Amino acid sequence: MQRRRLATGLAVALLAVVPLTSVSAASGARATLKGSTPTWANSKNLVGAADPNTVVGFRVYLGWKSGAEAAARAVSDPKSASYGKYYTPAQFRHDFAPTQSEIGATQAWLKNQGFSIVYTPSNNHFVSAEGTLAQAAAAFGTSFNNYKVNNQIVRAPSGDLSIPSDLATSVNAVVGLDESDAFVDLNIAVDKNAAPTAGFRNSPPLSDFWAEKVSNYAYPAGFTDRNSPAMAPWVIKGNTPASIKGAYGISGAYDGTGQTVAIIDAFASPTILHDVNEWSTNRGLPIMTNGQLVEVVPPGIYRRAENKQMDPRGWYSEETLDVEAVHGMAPGAKIVYVGAPNNRRDLDAALNHVVNGRLAQIITNSYGYSTELLPPGYRTAVNNTLIQAAAEGIGVYFSSGDRGDESSRFGFPTTEFPTSSPWVTAVGGTALAVDAGNARVFETGWGTSSYACNTTTLVCTRAGWTSGAGGGTSRIYARPWYQDGTVSTAGRGVPDVAALADPQTGYLIGQTQTFPDGRYYDEYRLGGTSLASPIFAGLMALADQKAGHHLGFANPLFYSHAGAFFDVTSVKTAVARRNFNNSVDGTAGTSDFLRTFDDYSGSPSQHTATGWDNVTGLGALNGIFTP
Repeated sequence: MQRRRLATGLAVALLAVVPLTSVSAASGARATLKGSTPTWANSKNLVGAADPNTVVGFRVYLGWKSGAEAAARAVSDPKSASYGKYYTPAQFRHDFAPTQSEIGATQAWLKNQGFSIVYTPSNNHFVSAEGTLAQAAAAFGTSFNNYKVNNQIVRAPSGDLSIPSDLATSVNAVVGLDESDAFVDLNIAVDKNAAPTAGFRNSPPLSDFWAEKVSNYAYPAGFTDRNSPAMAPWVIKGNTPASIKGAYGISGAYDGTGQTVAIIDAFASPTILHDVNEWSTNRGLPIMTNGQLVEVVPPGIYRRAENKQMDPRGWYSEETLDVEAVHGMAPGAKIVYVGAPNNRRDLDAALNHVVNGRLAQIITNSYGYSTELLPPGYRTAVNNTLIQAAAEGIGVYFSSGDRGDESSRFGFPTTEFPTSSPWVTAVGGTALAVDAGNARVFETGWGTSSYACNTTTLVCTRAGWTSGAGGGTSRIYARPWYQDGTVSTAGRGVPDVAALADPQTGYLIGQTQTFPDGRYYDEYRLGGTSLASPIFAGLMALADQKAGHHLGFANPLFYSHAGAFFDVTSVKTAVARRNFNNSVDGTAGTSDFLRTFDDYSGSPSQHTATGWDNVTGLGALNGIFTP
């Protein structure tokens, strides 16, 4: 079952591609930010006028000077004479950031409208401000309403925002006056829909490795492919760093020493250092010190009550998974955990903070919007941050999502954003079978249907498609140059690479949880592309260490060295799983299920195939990546 926060609200209205952000002259001294009204802000969903006294925080984004994107490509393209000649943050700011006069003019106008200036980063990427909706309505020439989108009440302007025309050459987006950020997904999946911090355990039977224990349940029709025992095997207790590295052919002295990986999430687990160290001790890994695991709260973030925060406990398991996945793959690497105080647009500010300060050479992110059909300002703001990252030689990895092609929610296939950005390495998901000697038995794409099993008759009945790795073709971005000759679609293909994600073959993590008999550390299996991204990021820390330099935005390298990847192909099989009905023990009974692998019945535009595919990209790593 899914634990990710589903953005079902967008299904109501996001059915057409909105134009890219543009600023065009309007009448008089005003210019319009086209597309700044979300498509769900329509009469069908209208609830009524928003309270004009509501205090809101928002950001006015300014664009880079001409040449920034070309510079990012030049330093990332192995065929370029500038390859690897990365910009420092100071050099990027000097060459491409908005000028102080442009920032000053923007700040002066906002102050003149009655807003309080909160923060401007040193790259002048944005000015964050706060004020009331009444002030925003007057300043941006529109009114604000509340809309009901699949049981969420969200705010948006009734028409496109406008700004003074003398700001139009520098300002390209205003983000935060609408609440599209309510639709961020957390790409994490566990075995049952229960908050891990409230206590969760995997029920036995549990195998230590693939097919160690075999059930009495027959496979569903069509799911008895190679490498499978006669009957469906029971799920594993959980993969470990040793089993994953063994399956991926990772060996040798490289441990990530001297490398830094940043993890961007919301909130922060209060027990993370204790948990990762107990987990590390149990795995035979070195423990982490405060100096090796650093937690950072970015400046200029919002803490007001108007930021409708989700339950932070759901993000505690995310942080635990991310930290333990990176540490498990690269136990010598430094981890910088950057935690926003909410799961909304402050995640974008956290990303900018890491990039602008170059706090790490690798960034892993396990969240995203469930569709890329967002107000253009949201995409423009993040994409510019990603361009700066590439120019500075920072590799940014995003999980591809946990709902396949999203057609089960929206009625049409769509990729997530920022995963679809051409400046992101999109990490898809696999199901990985590992034997007792930590060798790969098989690896296939993650796509799952569930079958409920009768323990008396041993008959299992299909309940429906549950989840799978995100992927597909962007409706917004054209196919980037590095995918030419590999991806056949005109749009940007997602994902680029893949790693273990299927929760049936997931990762054994350790976390402090609250059980009926007390609060203490325990271990359980976890999955989702939230696992794939930090695994891949950790393994890229080994690649940087081996190379002796930062590989930066590595997509051009990946596509020109496709032979370095294990080609993930179709393997149709299934496993049996037993769940505690109360999530923690057998006092309320148990339920048995079958879960299929390589199943896209609920995501029909996807398939796992030879070569690049829209579930696993180029495939999984096959040894430390070496260009």
